[in-house]
Amino acid sequence: MIRFVLVRCIEGIVTLLASSLLVFAALFLSPGDPIAILIGNRSVSEETIASLREQYLLDEPFLVRWVSWLGHVLTGDFGRSLTRRDDVWNLIEPRLGTTGLLLGMGLVAIIVVGVGLGVVAAMSGRRISDVMLGLTSVGVAVPAFVAATLLITVFAVGLGWFPTFGSGEGLGDRLHHMVLPVIALTLSSGAYVIRVTRAALREEAQRDPVQTAIGRGLPRTQIVRHHIVRNALTPIATVVAVTLTSMVVGSIVIEKAFALDGIGLLLTDAVLRKDFAVVQAICLILIAFVVVVALIVDLIQVMVDPRVRAKAVGR
Repeated sequence: MIRFVLVRCIEGIVTLLASSLLVFAALFLSPGDPIAILIGNRSVSEETIASLREQYLLDEPFLVRWVSWLGHVLTGDFGRSLTRRDDVWNLIEPRLGTTGLLLGMGLVAIIVVGVGLGVVAAMSGRRISDVMLGLTSVGVAVPAFVAATLLITVFAVGLGWFPTFGSGEGLGDRLHHMVLPVIALTLSSGAYVIRVTRAALREEAQRDPVQTAIGRGLPRTQIVRHHIVRNALTPIATVVAVTLTSMVVGSIVIEKAFALDGIGLLLTDAVLRKDFAVVQAICLILIAFVVVVALIVDLIQVMVDPRVRAKAVGR
């Protein structure tokens, strides 16, 4: 078990290094000079431009810049923003709460509503199950930005039930501001979770141990709890984790659509300004979050499913 955790941690570190290299390379190869974007139409002396290029290592080779940036990150220094002239962490830290609240509420919605309705769809009669399956087909096909537009038009502008943009102040107001963004963020992925949960539970219900338990006359609740739901936890946990990682990407679109002051909105602004340090730091944080989520899911699967545990130990 310890060996399994160590191997997964090493794989996560390698993933972080490879991802940071790819992000760094993408920014390095992208067209446009960040100094030119920073200066704009202003008149700046050659000495100032040379000082800025030296400060941000813009004239150094690619690998020198990447290794230098990586070394500073390992000491907790994400560098300084090229366009905002402030430490990158000072820009990111106050926005983490908004993005964390959005993703946290989205995860709760996925588990409670998505998995819950998936269980209902699997245990209900054919008519109800088919209706829910049809509705989820529509939900899966709706992109986050389309859902955001529709929700703003109907519930914010039309009915005036929710604010159109902003993160709000105070816990109650912030939760009120997050309702529409969370629905837009989880509509498609939640529908997908319902479908996978339904399919996983129905597949487990057809297996021999369950049919044997039914033949022995065990109570339905016991069969569902110990033989169906428990064995279906592995695919359900996997799809919830995949959904959460996709929500990390989707949150960037949602924060832009609802003008939420999170790191997604900061990222889009930094990309437009070619603010290397900010883009690299946010991408690294998001990738690290995904790696940690994947590791947690792997551990959950090992703990709840003896088949996965045997495979992991024998790895």
